Amino acid sequence: MMFKDRTEAGRRLAEALAAHRGEATIVLALPRGGVPVAAEVARALGAPLDLVMVRKIGAPGHPEYGIGAVVDGADPQVVVDAATARMAGADATYLEETKSRELAEIERRRRAYLGDRRPLDVAGRTVIVVDDGVATGSTATAALRALKKAGAARRILAVPVAPIETVEALREEADEVVALTTPYPFHAVGLYYEDFDQTTDEEVVAALEGARG
Repeated sequence: MMFKDRTEAGRRLAEALAAHRGEATIVLALPRGGVPVAAEVARALGAPLDLVMVRKIGAPGHPEYGIGAVVDGADPQVVVDAATARMAGADATYLEETKSRELAEIERRRRAYLGDRRPLDVAGRTVIVVDDGVATGSTATAALRALKKAGAARRILAVPVAPIETVEALREEADEVVALTTPYPFHAVGLYYEDFDQTTDEEVVAALEGARG
């Protein structure tokens, strides 16, 4: 299955999610590529659109090696692999300092996209997390776990494309996983789009403003 672009993928994804219209649903996009996809889903479902932003927590001295993630929201959450953190020598002080630094970066980006608008409260709500595709699923996993901690009543991950093994793993994290196509072998998300140009900050802002209107 090929998608013309993210907008078309979002429309097709919205069709697969039609049963969730009217469930007090919130649609959360993983920026930046997930935003144009999620905008179509939110429009079709008549749901508010917001962002869920995830920042990796890297190991001490090796920031590229992820030991966890911090996720924004009304009640920001930290998801840490405790065993990996211990092996990497990441103590409580390090984790707290890193959390504060990454939350500051998330806040900077959120302000750039949304101004002073605060994150939507997900407690007790059905939340659909949307991206333009997943490969390893690590970012989606962090987002889903954080939403669980934040009290979301039901967590749905919806993507146009993902490898089947990742989808199966993510079923352990979400109440429902919707993936329109699960090619095997899987190579890269962008290969399943005719147009996979990088989503710009300006496009993100425009999509979010359009959803608010």
